[in-house]
Amino acid sequence: MSRVYNFSAGPAVLPEDVLAECANEMLDYRGCGMSVMEMSHRSAMYQQIIDEAEADLRSLMGIPSNYKVLFLQGGASQQFSAIPLNLCALPGATGKADYILTGMWAKKAYQEAARFIDAEAVASSADKTFSYIPNCSDLPIRDDADYVYICENNTIYGTVYHELPNTKGKLLVSDVSSMFLSQPHEVEKYGVIYGGVQKNVGPAGLVISVIREDLIPEGPVDGCPTMLNWRTQADAGSMYNTPNCWAIYVCGKVFKWLAAQGGLAAMREYNVAKAKLLYDFLDESKLFHGTVVPEDRSLMNVPFVTGDADLDAEFVRDSKAAGLENLKGHRSVGGMRASIYNAMPIEGVQALVDFMKDFEARH
Repeated sequence: MSRVYNFSAGPAVLPEDVLAECANEMLDYRGCGMSVMEMSHRSAMYQQIIDEAEADLRSLMGIPSNYKVLFLQGGASQQFSAIPLNLCALPGATGKADYILTGMWAKKAYQEAARFIDAEAVASSADKTFSYIPNCSDLPIRDDADYVYICENNTIYGTVYHELPNTKGKLLVSDVSSMFLSQPHEVEKYGVIYGGVQKNVGPAGLVISVIREDLIPEGPVDGCPTMLNWRTQADAGSMYNTPNCWAIYVCGKVFKWLAAQGGLAAMREYNVAKAKLLYDFLDESKLFHGTVVPEDRSLMNVPFVTGDADLDAEFVRDSKAAGLENLKGHRSVGGMRASIYNAMPIEGVQALVDFMKDFEARH
């Protein structure tokens, strides 16, 4: 078997130990004679899987008891609608929310919210192709805003909030999809923190939302579909309908793998070391250049260019031949991007840097 180094932004690399364990249990999960993909989600065996996954996630993140953990379908994009529909239906809500636009996904969330509520963009880095995080220390947050929304790590553009914005007392809602479980998360600082798991935690098709209990509507919400109402899934233990059983199962194994690595603080140290290796080379290179201001660089997603589209295309082609997969940048920006999530070993980053050095020497 020959495994490549997979730098895809998502679906992305998973820990080999987890993949091997899943493969070993594929035909017969712990003596039950069937795969997890085949068993009833109403069975006692599957209930144990989802309960254990939630308990392990709570332990990893230090999730307080007054927060619900929901395993939902529809990906992060479906929460773009669910968030305003739920939060702006709470008693005393005004139907207003302020958004900080730092990339495509924050922009999409803002545009979707504007279909239902009075959404306002209070800051944006679009003026410089989302290559930085705006100063969020004194934003014009509306006094009657129900919440402030951010996409904390921007997969396409490679920026991250190293300091959370000053929301002036308003609820903070954060999409952490591409940095989920890559470092400690101070859950108490958020009203809602959520992420699609396909970037850094598990297979595509699942989003995990961690929501403070008092932010979940008490019952049906006018204009909100049953499946988007957080109360629907909170009351049903994330199993109002058939959940994404396989993805939850794999995520549960990734949670245990993360704990075995030393937890989220240890993962942050490892991720810092990986990112430093790549950024140090980019800062010294005469051919390759990072596209993000240094102070706002992501540890997870590293975009870079040569400045020549033809040379970029040659690099992507040659790197693929060398076993370095999915380095082509997002179609909206071009260039290259290396996503170096938790499961990307430091040896993979070193292999990329070595290839880049060789490529530069030849050009």
